[in-house]
Amino acid sequence: MDLIVAALIGYALGSIPFGLIVSRLAGYGDIRAIGSGNIGATNVLRTGNKGLAALTLLLDLGKGAAAVAVGWHWGGRAALAAGLCAVLGHMFPVWLGFRGGKGVATAFGVLAALAWPLALVAALIWLVVAAAFRYSSLAALVAAAISAAVAPFLVDAPTAVLVAIIELLIILRHHANIRRLIAGREHRISFRKS
Repeated sequence: MDLIVAALIGYALGSIPFGLIVSRLAGYGDIRAIGSGNIGATNVLRTGNKGLAALTLLLDLGKGAAAVAVGWHWGGRAALAAGLCAVLGHMFPVWLGFRGGKGVATAFGVLAALAWPLALVAALIWLVVAAAFRYSSLAALVAAAISAAVAPFLVDAPTAVLVAIIELLIILRHHANIRRLIAGREHRISFRKS
């Protein structure tokens, strides 16, 4: 029962579409109508408002970390369940007809709360790849793959399994980005309005 409660709370937290909420409050309308149509920080950045994108990133990180923190109330297994469901909530939010974001920032928040050294590795990889190629999606894919590969050396077995599941979900959610990367049509990170 504790696992179910933790999972439901994690899903509820993860499903809060902060990118959509802050964009509407700031007067940009429905963020899904611009750029990639995503609700995450990278698409919010396409409004040209860097502060709003940073706020979205922090809120999405925060909900992942908060889900794990709540789950810890019932122990390690509940924390893992809450973390996984927070990522699922962001990807498939009930409020948006189960059509959400890619889960990268929320997953990073989960990692930060569960195993900060692994989160640091993921963040450094993302930054290096994003700076070198200016593709947020490519940076996320590389960071996800490497995080899953190194997790068994940095965390216990149950956490490593959770990381592998989350990173696989992130890769699967990037299927359209992968096709655009291969075709050379992927959106680059830009600080200008689209």
